Amino acid sequence: MDLEMVLNELSLRTPAADIPTARKLMSELIITVRQATTSGVKRVLRTQSDINIIEIAPGYPIARWRNDNEVNREERSFFRTLTAKAPFWTDVAEEIKNSFDLSEFMHQGEQAIGLGFALVSDTLPVSLLSDDCWDFNQLQIEFKRIDENGEIVEEIVEIIHASRRNHVQQHTNWIQERIRKCVSDALELWSRREELFPNLEFCDTVGKQLKEILAGQLELQFVVSTLFALQNCCKNWQTGVFSVEAYSIDESGESEPTLNKYSRERTFRCPDGQDRLFKRHVKLRFCNWRIHFFAVKPGKVIIGYVGRHLPTVKYRT
Repeated sequence: MDLEMVLNELSLRTPAADIPTARKLMSELIITVRQATTSGVKRVLRTQSDINIIEIAPGYPIARWRNDNEVNREERSFFRTLTAKAPFWTDVAEEIKNSFDLSEFMHQGEQAIGLGFALVSDTLPVSLLSDDCWDFNQLQIEFKRIDENGEIVEEIVEIIHASRRNHVQQHTNWIQERIRKCVSDALELWSRREELFPNLEFCDTVGKQLKEILAGQLELQFVVSTLFALQNCCKNWQTGVFSVEAYSIDESGESEPTLNKYSRERTFRCPDGQDRLFKRHVKLRFCNWRIHFFAVKPGKVIIGYVGRHLPTVKYRT
């Protein structure tokens, strides 16, 4: 997914005391967003569908701000271009819940769907500086989800965030790295695999699996981010046993009963022509997908499978 911006709807829930203050807050938001687009972020601001009726001051909804002649015309025009054709994150967020069994995202006890969508899609959340809690370049998000075993998983993570120009400037390296990692579809990912992942080798079957990922499908972003994590881990692997302990990778091996029954489903022909049993896999965050890998030697890891959870003795899918 391209690097876009997501408007944090929680920052619109605290109206300014008066209209002049609301105008200043919107100007600050426009400055922040302009800085992001100047830094390379796509000129798209995902919002909730009813943003125009939200009051940013008593009796002063965004729709009125957009038609306020006291507001700089260029600011109003710029905001329209950001939101006019952008998909709403509210619609996509519901699809995420259905597809990946996500439960909820919270910020300081309030449901935060916009910030949650930014976390899942690895996009840049921006906020109206309506409260001191938004005056940070990072925010803590709590999320709960139900995994494939029916268990509730709880986690607290920090996400990139901006409500001022200098926040965006502090994220310059992250923005540049995120843009470098951006791929438009699975075909591009496959064609650039040697460039993006020089320490990883891929079985031919992975190419076929990647081609089944549709353009815009959110699993693609999870696949890309996980492969980059494996690439960094493999690049730094110089001696001893391959370990992902110091990296943000959720890795596990298969049980003996599963290997006894489903070893064929985990055996793949490698680039050197050898068939190997891929016992280890990485769990992709937010979705029931796996990446099976085989650590060959320091600096070299083979990727054998990318896709939905393979069958086990406990779960067939």
